Amino acid sequence: MHEEKVGRLHPVSVALRDIADIFARMGFGIAYGPELEDEFHNFDGLRMFSDHPARDMQDTFWIKDRPGYVLRTHTTSVTIRELEKMAKSGETEKRMINPGKMFRNEATDVTHEAQFYQLDGFAVGFDITLAHLKGTFARFYQEYLGKNARVRFRPSYFPFTEPSVEVDAWFEPAGKEGRWLEMCGAGMLHPDVIKNAGLDPRKVQGFAFGGGLERLIMVKYNIPDIRLFHSGDVRFVYGFSSEPL
Repeated sequence: MHEEKVGRLHPVSVALRDIADIFARMGFGIAYGPELEDEFHNFDGLRMFSDHPARDMQDTFWIKDRPGYVLRTHTTSVTIRELEKMAKSGETEKRMINPGKMFRNEATDVTHEAQFYQLDGFAVGFDITLAHLKGTFARFYQEYLGKNARVRFRPSYFPFTEPSVEVDAWFEPAGKEGRWLEMCGAGMLHPDVIKNAGLDPRKVQGFAFGGGLERLIMVKYNIPDIRLFHSGDVRFVYGFSSEPL
């Protein structure tokens, strides 16, 4: 008799369940948005105007028959959509993660893909500070990467946050030397972004963050090549546990 094969979740799905569970314990929900996005939500509403150099940094897939639409280059577009929902409903506090697929027109190698997943998120309210951002990531990385994970911030620049930081995690895998790893970009939401969503930055402020999901999984499981995630090789899928944390 042939042994019956049982299907398995893709490693990205396994990671998303684990990550969502960690953030849920910190009061975060999950938000999704369209992969075919308009220029306002992908660029202009986030202060990435047509002449802004940051826009050139994201090699974009433009839609031939849909002027003004792109395959989204980041899931930060979901953040401004969620802020717009807040403005319409009268909410003053919200915490969400925005996992999803994104697209950039670039060559593929061991650390780059034209299609990959991003983990964005935000927390807004009356008195949210950069200290809340650091505490959130310290908790998340310690739960996802291990108790020896620590967090540091480095000054950076993103058009939709001010101040902006790069977030590094100190990672000590079992039996190996620890090191700082660049994990994501983050910062306090720029007042103009809050205004663009229809909210009052004098009453609402908060932080936002975003980084590659595959990179996070690669660090956790020491995966050498990002292209393995989209190779379709079932041996790669069976190398991961689908059990919850």
